[in-house]
Amino acid sequence: METDQLQSIYNQLIKGLQKYFKKAGYYRGVVGVSGGVDSSLTLKLAVDAFGPENVTAISMPELGVSSQENIDHAKALCHALNVKFFYQPLNQFLTDFQHLSWGPNKLATQNTKARIRAVMLYNYANTADALVLGTSNKSETLLGYGTKYGDLAADIEVIGDLYKDEVFALADHVGLPREIIDKPPTAELYQGQTDEGELGASYTQIDPILKKMKMGADKLIEHGMNPTLVHGVLSRIEKNKHKTEMPPIIKLKK
Repeated sequence: METDQLQSIYNQLIKGLQKYFKKAGYYRGVVGVSGGVDSSLTLKLAVDAFGPENVTAISMPELGVSSQENIDHAKALCHALNVKFFYQPLNQFLTDFQHLSWGPNKLATQNTKARIRAVMLYNYANTADALVLGTSNKSETLLGYGTKYGDLAADIEVIGDLYKDEVFALADHVGLPREIIDKPPTAELYQGQTDEGELGASYTQIDPILKKMKMGADKLIEHGMNPTLVHGVLSRIEKNKHKTEMPPIIKLKK
């Protein structure tokens, strides 16, 4: 992307944040920081929009699963941006869930981790009269790659209209450290997890399909895209639509 285009995106995001907060009557925001590029970019944009004195960052690693590298990167960035920073591992809150009578499976446990983090963010937001700034990008949202009422829970999605490749480009444009930008994206819900490992392809392969998905599978394949990947991506989008829609209401005749 060209520098002018990136600067335009940056300006729109800053103005959009300021407009939303003003309309909602808030001036403080809180961001869950992981040390990854999405939360780091969200934090940087929040600081630029509101000033560091009005932004709080909370690191919520799972000790034994989250990498020390990511923990250190989150702390260092928060220090550099001069924001209020809380370090709160989630292990102690997860313990009781692991002893539920029905014996939660692996998926349930992973989603519980994301939901505990959301609860902590909203607990702080309520305490400090702040809004929760979401960190999901457009690629993740379209794919449904996130946890309902977990990392998908937010008052406003700051980078929600940026595909993953655009996140990387804007992160570089605003001067985020290369060590954050260059790391493999991961939610760290279990050891060794990476986004692209779970998705079965890189964002470099997936984003072109997402950007042209309205063409439909046949046209995408005609344009030279991998048939297996195209069908896999479109199937995932359809299957996970419920994650980005309000729960359906059964309408009654009155």
